[in-house]
Amino acid sequence: MTTTTLKPTLGTLHLWGIAVGLVISGEYFGWSYGWGVAGTLGFLVTTLMVAAMYSCFIFSFTELTTAIPHAGGPFAYSRRAFGPAGGMIAGMATLIEFVFAPPAIAMAIGAYLNVQFPGLDPKLAAVGAYLIFMTLNILGVSIAATFELVVTVLAVVELLVFMGVVAPGFSFSNFVIDGWAGSNVFGLPAIAGIFAAIPFAIWFFLAIEGAAMAAEEAKDPKRTIPRAYVGGILTLVFLALGVMVMAGGVGDWKALSGINDPLPQAMKAVVGENSGWLHMLVWIGLFGLVASFHGIILGYSRQFFALARAGYLPPALAKLSRFHTPHRAIIAGGLVGIGAIFSDGLINLQGMSLTAAMITMSVFGAIVMYIMSMLSLFRLRKTEPNLERTFKAPGYPLVPGIALGLALVCLAAMIWFNGTIALLFLGLMSIGMVYFLLTGAQRDAVPADALLQP
Repeated sequence: MTTTTLKPTLGTLHLWGIAVGLVISGEYFGWSYGWGVAGTLGFLVTTLMVAAMYSCFIFSFTELTTAIPHAGGPFAYSRRAFGPAGGMIAGMATLIEFVFAPPAIAMAIGAYLNVQFPGLDPKLAAVGAYLIFMTLNILGVSIAATFELVVTVLAVVELLVFMGVVAPGFSFSNFVIDGWAGSNVFGLPAIAGIFAAIPFAIWFFLAIEGAAMAAEEAKDPKRTIPRAYVGGILTLVFLALGVMVMAGGVGDWKALSGINDPLPQAMKAVVGENSGWLHMLVWIGLFGLVASFHGIILGYSRQFFALARAGYLPPALAKLSRFHTPHRAIIAGGLVGIGAIFSDGLINLQGMSLTAAMITMSVFGAIVMYIMSMLSLFRLRKTEPNLERTFKAPGYPLVPGIALGLALVCLAAMIWFNGTIALLFLGLMSIGMVYFLLTGAQRDAVPADALLQP
């Protein structure tokens, strides 16, 4: 086995744990910023639209994942469909998505710990989280995936417990009162607020596609990945809608719309500050944040690894440790994330908090990657009709067409409402393109990869 070959060790449950775990922190925090933009009712409309996009996307994306089980995920699909330049666009967008999401999650981990330990600096706690989970990922993918599965199951159970505990205090009238009011925070009418809230609805589901980056490490990926993805998207849609509606109906939802720990604060309104339920939510709630944080580290490291192995990034990032993990790629993404954490308060982006800005930047990467993936699906259906597809997108071409259309709507809305961050995203993509144009000889020297070739 060469030093740039990953080992298949993961089964269906591991992959489900990765798919759900990558995302599940989005149920614990981040989404409530959408209330401040669109109100509860407006954001509910946004969430239903985004849930439809993700459902159509995952059923379509699974076709690509099973046909081309490559650690590069979207990079590999776009590279095969549109050549090296297409691969660069999808790969760089995916890298931005997965590198900028962890700092937001790490800051939320710090905020949750601060509830229990008010004297603890959230930034130091966030950096500590990076160091711990980077190390765990370096120690081996089987260990990492088993840990991911355990904390994901605990996080799902905790969200169900949250819904059950706050149910006695739930009132639908609380949820709907001033339900469109948030749309006027920036002087926006309701319809504009619905579109402005898109990044925070996407946060409910962001990174589920990251399980594709574990495809080379999956046992029998043509069977295990579809099961994991279908189970994953059904799990997440149920949890997202349940948590949002229940949290919004227990009191004044406006008090939860701009904080990193909405669930503990919502539960506090029902059971009081000294309840054992509240302390349990804070501690077990950390598992939801940890599951996503840990899983996204796995995801970004595989993207760094795949791009470096193909000559799109410095080859040193493709080296594997003695534990057969891409340790240099893990460290590289961690350094970017830790730098982002310490930039909090130093940079002001459209008046956003660091968490909101990192979420928005990550979502820009995700949306561009979704568009490239759906375009790749259509392209490969035409150029490679005989490609082995053990799972085919149901309702083709309508279902992937819906995913593509909604993704384009989301991208347009995000550019309109987040111009500064859109320019920063474009700047990062341009840096990637310049590197790409200057390193053709580097890519030519890389051994051929059959999964990247027609």
